[in-house]
Amino acid sequence: MIGIDELDVKGRRVFVRADLNVPLDGETITDDGRIRASVPTIRKLIERGAKVVVAAHLGRPKGSVTPKYSLAPVSRRLAELLGEDVAFATDVVGESAQSVVAGLQDGQVALLENLRFEPGEESKDDAVRGEFADKLAALAELYVGDGFGAVHRKHASVYDLPKRLPHAAGDLVLAEVEVLRKLTEDTARPYVVVLGGAKVSDKLGVIANLLSKVDRLLIGGGMAYTFLKSQGHEVGKSLLQEDQIDQVKGFLDEAASRGVELVLPVDVLAATEFGADAPYEVVDATAIPADREGLDIGPRTRELFASKLADAQTVFWNGPMGVFEFDAFSGGTRAVAEALVSSKAFTVVGGGDSAAAVRRLGLPEDGFSHISTGGGASLEYLEGKTLPGLAALEE
Repeated sequence: MIGIDELDVKGRRVFVRADLNVPLDGETITDDGRIRASVPTIRKLIERGAKVVVAAHLGRPKGSVTPKYSLAPVSRRLAELLGEDVAFATDVVGESAQSVVAGLQDGQVALLENLRFEPGEESKDDAVRGEFADKLAALAELYVGDGFGAVHRKHASVYDLPKRLPHAAGDLVLAEVEVLRKLTEDTARPYVVVLGGAKVSDKLGVIANLLSKVDRLLIGGGMAYTFLKSQGHEVGKSLLQEDQIDQVKGFLDEAASRGVELVLPVDVLAATEFGADAPYEVVDATAIPADREGLDIGPRTRELFASKLADAQTVFWNGPMGVFEFDAFSGGTRAVAEALVSSKAFTVVGGGDSAAAVRRLGLPEDGFSHISTGGGASLEYLEGKTLPGLAALEE
């Protein structure tokens, strides 16, 4: 992939596929991390005299105009962060988009409305996607792929559009790929991976691939209960994927045969119900009462996980250790994050809920070597999959 420094952008319309998929409460952005991560590439293009046409998706409107998924609030926040006016098109490829783009002067920025308002963006039909990509291509002369959080999607703006225009990778995408290569090629050891989150099924591919690469694998979050159940332990009403038990048993066997240390919780916070103020008690992870559900790793597990991270030289963390949105059940996620902040290892937070947790808990972002903007994309890269958006930029 070439970078934007190799493009002659002055006076030219540059289409920037960004990732601005931020959480909203009404029209209030609750975490602007992805917008902030997109600013350096956009600013560099502005400073070099480009006419910048930014495009992104928000939520899952499924090909129809859905006001609650409008990028209007994002446009306002992007303008604040850039310190520049951002012209907002109220459609994607229609009259508003064409007019706004035509009016751009050198060094100015426009943001198109949500790409996913158009059915062609996510279509499984190559011809339908291609037709939409042709309309997007008509808006610009150059393409910059900088939406790392979307590069694992075979979508028109990610995969088809760069085939139609001279293209380059934005600085954010280049930085993300450089970090992920450090996790897959010639990695400093001990290499420890911490996985959490709700469902083990979301992590099957990455676990299967990482078992041949890591020295230690720590499992927390809701997915841990399927591991505990596979060992024959009672997990009460905790989140459980019965259909994954055989697969998980296979992982445990493979880890043992490869000499990979697979570490599970030894205690949990077991609540009587799911809720921010739910009564709970600390119980052994191997004996969760039948009427309770685990909502966070317990204090002994927090110490155990911290000790297993202490000698690491490389750490990848994806997925919270508990329901971190509730203060009472955020301690496990905080303990892991703080262990990484105090570590001398190369530490990577794998996007998604983990990145959101870091910001929600008020931890210093510069305390980690890298916080990814793409949870799903990071995991698929670590699974060894070809990511459509990266493949298109490499052509």
